[in-house]
Amino acid sequence: MSAVPLTSPVAAAAAAPDERMRRVSGWRAVLGRPEFGSLSGAVLVFVLFGLTAGGSGMFSLEGVVNWATVAAFLGVIAVGAALLMIGGEFDLSIGSMIGFAGMMLAIPALYWGWPLWASATFAFALSMALGALNGYLVVKTGLPSFIVTLAFYFILRGLSLAVSIMLTGKTILSANEGQSLRELAQVDALFAMLFSGHVGEGLFNQMAAWGWVAARDDGTALAIGIPKVIVWWLALTLLGAITLARCRFGNWVLAVGGDANAAKNCGIPVARVKITLFVLMAACSTLFAVLQVADAGSAAADRGLQKEFEAIIAAVIGGCLLTGGYGSVIGASLGALIFGVVQIGIGYTSIDNNWYRVFLGGMLLAAVLFNNYIRRRVALGRR
Repeated sequence: MSAVPLTSPVAAAAAAPDERMRRVSGWRAVLGRPEFGSLSGAVLVFVLFGLTAGGSGMFSLEGVVNWATVAAFLGVIAVGAALLMIGGEFDLSIGSMIGFAGMMLAIPALYWGWPLWASATFAFALSMALGALNGYLVVKTGLPSFIVTLAFYFILRGLSLAVSIMLTGKTILSANEGQSLRELAQVDALFAMLFSGHVGEGLFNQMAAWGWVAARDDGTALAIGIPKVIVWWLALTLLGAITLARCRFGNWVLAVGGDANAAKNCGIPVARVKITLFVLMAACSTLFAVLQVADAGSAAADRGLQKEFEAIIAAVIGGCLLTGGYGSVIGASLGALIFGVVQIGIGYTSIDNNWYRVFLGGMLLAAVLFNNYIRRRVALGRR
């Protein structure tokens, strides 16, 4: 009786390594992450300002809230811009949509007698419908989104000015007939809960009473809580990251941005995905506008100038490719954080504020070069 081999051919084949796969070290896996460049940039910026403005109050509780708020406003639209760019498209109408949505919130509330929550719903619905129109035109005409959204950049900016002048005679709205947007935001419970005020005011005041944070003469904390925009920013970043990493729609976005024809041949609804991304971008722009109106107590037709470029730059710094199919929502939020720290941090140093734009351009160029360099080395199997 012959001996039975200990290892069958099937087991041996299963144990053999798959020649189509290769083992990647942990360090190379980290380098290959799209948000690695923005994380490195954020660390560098914090170290730089820690050395130059560490004792100026920039990293006090109030200072942190200041630059985190600036970062959060940009982060809200950077999340939408990152998802859209990963899907292979651009939206140059972001800034115009912010101004338009703000006026569509203020006009019904101040001149038509609508509750502020209803005005906000109207602004979201109208802006998202325009976002869907943006996406529909891109998908059905085959025109580059750069051209279509550039047209909407001018259309929405013109509508904001023309409609506000026609209905109110003004381009900046804050009050009408004794009612102000700030007062309406305070009395509208639903709107205040979602968009206005701060989170954790009681906790910060208690910390001030214990002496853990700086307090005013009346005993209240210098930073009276976490602004709602920061909460929205963190929530959107978390939701976007989970969507890309764990959800089918996130896989669709990556596939559509990588190769739309191949994705369509695989049964992915390319048109629906792209239109949905434009709608999400419009919703993020409107959220920015609503939060800004709640914070400033006014709306202006010219709000949002150049925000489309800042959102795209934050997404590129975060690792998003201009060609689509690759990127990170977390990276885009880190890019927005860099913006906020630099914009506010310059004021805590002796550096002229005019250098801020120079820094942004330099960061954009450095991020693109760094990301290309890292991806090339990882692709070649080098550390």
